[in-house]
Amino acid sequence: MTLPRTPSFRLDGRRALVAGASSGIGLGCAVALAEQGAHVVCAARGAERLAEVVAEMTAAGFSAEAMVLDIADVPAMEAALGGQVFDVVVNSAGLARHSPAVETTTADYDMVMGVNVRGAYFLSAITAKAMIAAGTKGSIIHISSQMGHVGGIDRAVYCASKHALEGMVKSMAIEWGPHQIRVNTLGPTFIRTPLAEQTLAIPERRAWIEGMIKLGRVGEIEDIMGAVAYLASDASALVTGSAHLVDGGWTAD
Repeated sequence: MTLPRTPSFRLDGRRALVAGASSGIGLGCAVALAEQGAHVVCAARGAERLAEVVAEMTAAGFSAEAMVLDIADVPAMEAALGGQVFDVVVNSAGLARHSPAVETTTADYDMVMGVNVRGAYFLSAITAKAMIAAGTKGSIIHISSQMGHVGGIDRAVYCASKHALEGMVKSMAIEWGPHQIRVNTLGPTFIRTPLAEQTLAIPERRAWIEGMIKLGRVGEIEDIMGAVAYLASDASALVTGSAHLVDGGWTAD
């Protein structure tokens, strides 16, 4: 008898791009991939903060470099990424402009959709095109949200963008499956980041959040890191077109 062996979570020799790597969930994703041996290109809009992140990662013994990138600027993204081949792409760049739907401005709508949908779409397309041309088996991971599956208070635009992202990923998975390119989403609940702290600072909102999370606590960045390493690695080799919720049971109702 030959016992089966668990596929490796290691990413040695692989090149990863993490968009939105300068803070929060994106930073956690960058570290998680680097811990598994990947060379990580940390991308975000702010050069100074990126430099700090890469300096800390290299000091910790990880392989990392910085790339200034704004995924809302598609021509600039094409210029920066065109022809570069990555084995793993993680899109953690995201934007929220919360308000009652009747008070949403067209500027806020366009800004959220420009990053969360348009930017995500073309980041996927640009990097997948390079993977296909090189014959690279790749994994593209979008940080979505539990709000891509439910609704939320004052979150009509944000929810619309994340629901759109979920549908986009399913279609791309069908299209790129024959090329062995996997595309998935990872949907966190509220994670303790600078962005989320704006909501958590409101007592009634925090009470609502903790009441909806069945495990009774707000998420930490570390709660996302194992999931992104799994989706990037051979341990998830048959997983594509899927939504992986790390929501503490929020959507279990």
